[in-house]
Amino acid sequence: MSTIIPFHGTLYDAKIVGDVVNVVAPPYDIIDATEQKSLHERHPHNIIRLELGLDQPGDGPTNNRYTRARSTLRDWIRSGALKRDAQPAVYYHTIEYTPPYSQPEAPTRVLKGFLATVKLEAFDSGHIYPHENTRAAAKTDRLNLLEACRSNFSPIWSLFSDPQTSVIGELEASVNRMPARIDFRDDAGFRQRLWAVTDPTVLRQVVEAMRSKPLFIADGHHRYETALNYQRLRRQQTGAQSGHQPYDGALMLLTALDDPGLTVLPTHRIFTTALPPYEQIKALLAGKVDLQEFPYTRSSQAAVREQFLDALRTNGRTVPIFGLALKNHERYVTMTVKPDHRPTPQTSPRARLDVSLLQHLVVTTLCPGQSEQEAILYTKDDHEALDWVAQGNGTGALLLNATKVSEVQAVATAGERMPHKSTYFFPKPLTGLVINVMEE
Repeated sequence: MSTIIPFHGTLYDAKIVGDVVNVVAPPYDIIDATEQKSLHERHPHNIIRLELGLDQPGDGPTNNRYTRARSTLRDWIRSGALKRDAQPAVYYHTIEYTPPYSQPEAPTRVLKGFLATVKLEAFDSGHIYPHENTRAAAKTDRLNLLEACRSNFSPIWSLFSDPQTSVIGELEASVNRMPARIDFRDDAGFRQRLWAVTDPTVLRQVVEAMRSKPLFIADGHHRYETALNYQRLRRQQTGAQSGHQPYDGALMLLTALDDPGLTVLPTHRIFTTALPPYEQIKALLAGKVDLQEFPYTRSSQAAVREQFLDALRTNGRTVPIFGLALKNHERYVTMTVKPDHRPTPQTSPRARLDVSLLQHLVVTTLCPGQSEQEAILYTKDDHEALDWVAQGNGTGALLLNATKVSEVQAVATAGERMPHKSTYFFPKPLTGLVINVMEE
């Protein structure tokens, strides 16, 4: 169902650029303007100069950040800063990390996967499933870059089912006792390791094992839809071409749905516009949720916060439940959805999600205007959400439990899309470890 294609990856040459940690970057869509500038200043070969260049005064159709990226890529290849591997490979990749907001003594986890090119398929093919909607502006930007550079600088992150670890186990065994080609700790302290797997027997086994596995896009929907648009464009430009063409595939990081090293974080909502007073909120939600209050004083706030968060997580294993905090209101509140408002087995997978229930039952009630909802802020961090409200930077916070990977799979398989800001898969793959240069 999915076609994995080993490829000639293009990688940095550490002999020329030095420590790889200085030339990689986070995914472009989580980089703000300050970090973008900082990465540009960090190293003259940082991948940000290709992936997310800076605009300059006087930019126009023939001289802009996309054309500068193309020229820079060619210069780096000519200078040897970037080198293309001679043998086709898939790249086994592990990330050892501590989940965000863990206790200091929490054990590390290891996300395991591999980088490869994957044959592009339409979303209605039943082979590759999206789970989120995309926005036109982001796709235009990515298409401009792809047209200019004809390269994938960052991977699309996709998931597949591998309960027996047959695919990952095969790759892991193939690199056993081999030193990693890339091995460093990134800025967050995560250990990033990468091996090139070139054994033809192993590659055949991996390609064959993946044929029966549909893929679920975890992160990179804009990049995938852009790759489809670019494929259509190149076909129009080149006419009918026999066989697989470079633009018929896209770079992906493939990890298992079943991997215990995969973390999904919740995305909490912070209101920035006026909310009704608490007594009115209670009346508005009375028929939909059961409220439990966690009042606190200044001296007891930290302990009560932990009790509140523990109740949210524990009860969330069996029932839909949300957390609420309000500005100038010294109590936390859990909101458990009443039985007659909970989804039934006949409810669509999308409507069964906590985030869908939150939107339908709570957000539209407390914040009915479109402009008010567009002013909502988001964070993955429980304490950041609550602190923003305590510090007066938000009028209220709604906390959720994380969406389960199985729920993402169910929504995607049903042909539905998740509501906005539903999932945050972690840890995000870095940009610049391996580049797929399709056409120089």
